[in-house]
Amino acid sequence: MSTDDITNDLTRNTENAPQELLTRTFFFLCAALSIVTTVSIILLLVTEAAKFFTVTAPLMGVEGPTASVVDFLTGTTWQINNQEFGVLALVSATLMITIGSAVVALPLGVATAIYLSEYADPRHRAFLKPALEVLAGIPTVVYGFFALIYITPAIQTVLPETGTFNLISASLVVGIMIIPMVASISEDAMSAVPDELRQAGYGMGATKFDVSTGIVVPAALSGIFSSFILALSRAIGETMAVTVAAGSRAQFLNPLNPAAYQEGALPMTAAMVQLLLGDITGGGLAYRSLFAIGLTLFVITLVMNIISDFVAQRYREEY
Repeated sequence: MSTDDITNDLTRNTENAPQELLTRTFFFLCAALSIVTTVSIILLLVTEAAKFFTVTAPLMGVEGPTASVVDFLTGTTWQINNQEFGVLALVSATLMITIGSAVVALPLGVATAIYLSEYADPRHRAFLKPALEVLAGIPTVVYGFFALIYITPAIQTVLPETGTFNLISASLVVGIMIIPMVASISEDAMSAVPDELRQAGYGMGATKFDVSTGIVVPAALSGIFSSFILALSRAIGETMAVTVAAGSRAQFLNPLNPAAYQEGALPMTAAMVQLLLGDITGGGLAYRSLFAIGLTLFVITLVMNIISDFVAQRYREEY
């Protein structure tokens, strides 16, 4: 009897046991719960956002003012009282914070991962990696007040024209927040690179730096890129830190203009918080705009995660 036959017999004999059935049912329910939760959130966003738009609101039985899909997606003015809902004013602020945080987190995160994977001895790694991941456990509102009280005054000493609420401070603090994600995932990807590749590089006379940057990083590139996308998705969805640090003035800014980062703006997540805390009527146009913003944010994050999965599968090295 072959090994496969023995394995099949053992599996067949135990899969119908009461304990096995209970265990399988428990794990199935856990998996099903996550799927049901995700589908419920998507249905909530889609159905409530549909009530916001002119083309779908009548079909949902909504009476009262609605907004145009074109105006929402292409408008650059966001004013609740004047009933202007141009989401680009919010998207531009979110995009600028994402770009600024990427400038901070991506190089620092990769450099940290290279040190932990290639240079740090086991004793230092056992201390440094948990200490780095502690940053991810700090409440985000604390990061926001840290940016407002410490980072912004430091920026104002160099750039006096910078406002109290500005995108530079928000970008820096969000960048600090996502460094652990970039470093941890990238370090895991680098540690998975076989030592044979490193030894081959040393055998060719390469230095430690050459092996780290020329062999290990390219071999772990799919995992590193995935960490970038996941970290930037985290930056896009950050709420409390940017709510405190970035300000509450909705305005359309040019992400390619460095001077624009000195101004305050209203990201999408902060706009949702502002709407919830404001005096809005449940079921009104302003209230329904919450779900339109949420759906836009969901689509952006979903697209980024799809890109991450594609890159990880397309360029993954098999060892």
